[in-house]
Amino acid sequence: MNKLTIEQVDLAGKRVFIRVDFNVPVTEDGRIREETRIVAALPTIRLAQAKGGRVILASHFGRPEGNVVAKYSLKPVAERLSQLLGQPVPLAPDCVGEAVEGMVNALLPGEILLLENVRFHAGETKNNPELADRFARLADVVVNDAFGAAHRAHASNVGIAQRVTPAVAGLLMAAEIAYFNKAVRQPQRPVAAILGGSKVSTKIAVIESLLDKVDQILIGGAMAFTFFKARGYPVGASLVEDEMLEVARRTEAKARERGVALLLPVDAVIAQSLDGEQQQIVPVEQIPAGWMGLDIGPATVQLFAEALRSAQTIVWNGPMGVFEKPAFAQGTEALARCVADSAALSVAGGGDTDAALRQAGVAERISFISTGGGAFMELLEGKELPGITVLTEA
Repeated sequence: MNKLTIEQVDLAGKRVFIRVDFNVPVTEDGRIREETRIVAALPTIRLAQAKGGRVILASHFGRPEGNVVAKYSLKPVAERLSQLLGQPVPLAPDCVGEAVEGMVNALLPGEILLLENVRFHAGETKNNPELADRFARLADVVVNDAFGAAHRAHASNVGIAQRVTPAVAGLLMAAEIAYFNKAVRQPQRPVAAILGGSKVSTKIAVIESLLDKVDQILIGGAMAFTFFKARGYPVGASLVEDEMLEVARRTEAKARERGVALLLPVDAVIAQSLDGEQQQIVPVEQIPAGWMGLDIGPATVQLFAEALRSAQTIVWNGPMGVFEKPAFAQGTEALARCVADSAALSVAGGGDTDAALRQAGVAERISFISTGGGAFMELLEGKELPGITVLTEA
């Protein structure tokens, strides 16, 4: 993943097409609720301006399924960008076409144009060659800074980069690549991976890939109960994937063969419903019928904290319980504080993990929080991401 970056290319006077990820949550009345992804793109935009580029920004927003849908317009993003950058950022009426080409070609160095939602065209998600050709007519240099979409081969990130040279990584993309390399490809050892979330089926490829790369894997969240049922423990009404029981047994056996410590919770916060009433803490082998495990307990937090003490590198994906409910957030938040207090390099990814770290108030103390959920997961699985593969080699 040794790719050219925006810092290494001449942009003076050039049309710089920057694929960003402005797919941010908005309220019913169109106000931006959370702007992390917009703020994360600002350093790349400012560098392109400082280098004399004429800046064209492209993003998807929501799932309009190839139709022009008013609520998926990037208008609120254009307005917020204008405020953040202290200059007008006009919104083009479309993302391709003669009118848009005219607006792009009229840009002066340092000026910015935001294209309308690329997913208003059905060809975007199909990497349609004709749409990619039309995007290519807008650009002298392509910059991909949308790590969150790097696992998708779409027209505005892969198609255009196959047609315009150079195609380089933006500052955010470069940081994502660099931190992933530091955490997984050339890590300081020992390496600990924390995996949570609800389903073994969505994480099994990650676990199997990490068995060759890490020294210990700490498993929490509802997916732990599939491992417990596979061991023959009673799991009450806890979420279990019965079709994954044999996979769970094989995974534990593989970890033993490879000398990787696979740690599961030793106690759980259980309740009969998500309302948080009548909760109790029990050993994981003693969950009664009708009760479900909804968080890791204090003994597990202590066990995991002890395991992390020796780690030089920590990779985290997925919460330890139903952290959105205050009654079941303590385990995830306590572990978040352990990771934040650690001297290890810590890299976290996934929307829930990001939200949990912010909820715990420790996001600023994590070495790096990835902006891509699916993309981060696919990298952990050992897959190549088309949005990165297509970039020009350094």
